[in-house]
Amino acid sequence: MKIVIAPDSFKESLSAAEIARQIENGFKEVFPTAEYYLRPMADGGEGTVAALVAATGGEVRHARVSGPLGAAVDAFYGVCGDGRTAVIEMAAASGLALLAPDLRNPLLTSSYGTGELIRRALDDGLRNLIIGLGGSATNDAGAGMLQALGARFFTAGGEELAPGGGALAGLEHIDIGELDPRLKECTIEVACDVDNPLTGARGASAVFGPQKGATPEMVAQLDKNLAHFAERATRVLGRDTANYPGAGAAGGLGYALLAFLNADLRPGVGIVMDALRLKELLAEADLVITGEGRIDGQSLGGKVPIGVARLAAEQGVPAVALAGSLGAGSEAVYDHGIQALFSVVSGPCTLADALANASENVQRTARNVATLLKLAQV
Repeated sequence: MKIVIAPDSFKESLSAAEIARQIENGFKEVFPTAEYYLRPMADGGEGTVAALVAATGGEVRHARVSGPLGAAVDAFYGVCGDGRTAVIEMAAASGLALLAPDLRNPLLTSSYGTGELIRRALDDGLRNLIIGLGGSATNDAGAGMLQALGARFFTAGGEELAPGGGALAGLEHIDIGELDPRLKECTIEVACDVDNPLTGARGASAVFGPQKGATPEMVAQLDKNLAHFAERATRVLGRDTANYPGAGAAGGLGYALLAFLNADLRPGVGIVMDALRLKELLAEADLVITGEGRIDGQSLGGKVPIGVARLAAEQGVPAVALAGSLGAGSEAVYDHGIQALFSVVSGPCTLADALANASENVQRTARNVATLLKLAQV
């Protein structure tokens, strides 16, 4: 039996590689002679650099950049084996995991550090850029990133715009005359794990603002500010891309990359699956096991389990998904290639306990799934 194990990470708990190993460990207790192919996945968020560097024989490079609230952080980016392509996770510089819960405030957080990572890749001579947008702490429409790359934003009084989504309300004038000219030499592919527009009920602020620390009042303010930013940008750029699918990714960073840098937004899971040659591997597989930290209705919008399951279905391969938790709308995944869905948490527990025990929970659940499969063969 050939089993492909292709999960995403369980955020704030285990990496995709660690999840894959624990699934393998659990299955080996029941099917010790099966052939296992571990392919840790990502959808543009944490783990994208690791997945693509491993798949291409590349390397990870480190850089000191500005974190979400301005304090310096140790970030990184990947260089693929071709020596020409940089892989950047915005979460490495501007991610939610870089801030303690009591410091998360999208009115103040900035994507400036992400721009510094892009600039570092340009300094290294890299002109093919893959930028992953998941896991952001920001809601600034990518203004911080653009500032780091040379764009300038001014208030009505002629002052430089302060960082953060809250400051966008005061934006009056945009000057892109000093935007790094090397960007025109670049091909920029954006690994985007959602299809949300910039504003509105499905926009960056309404859907993702609360998990970044936004209150309902802040959500309303941030959404209004993003709309204002887009209106000012449209005046300068001559086109309106605020409703483009993925413009709302990473607090509007998708919009900035699309509108200002002419980037190509693609589902991140597709980029990673192509690099891992997953389609070819699944063509000879008997089973694929995927998963992520939480599976719910939002998983249909470009998340790893759905991408893997759809590809498996094309090859006639059954797919099983494991999740740290199952949320509202999770049953919808059955219509997209997943035959069976399991939560790895066996009973009521605190979030802290679930995160701390994730490794053993994943292995135990994988063993139980394998046992069911074994019984079905009897």
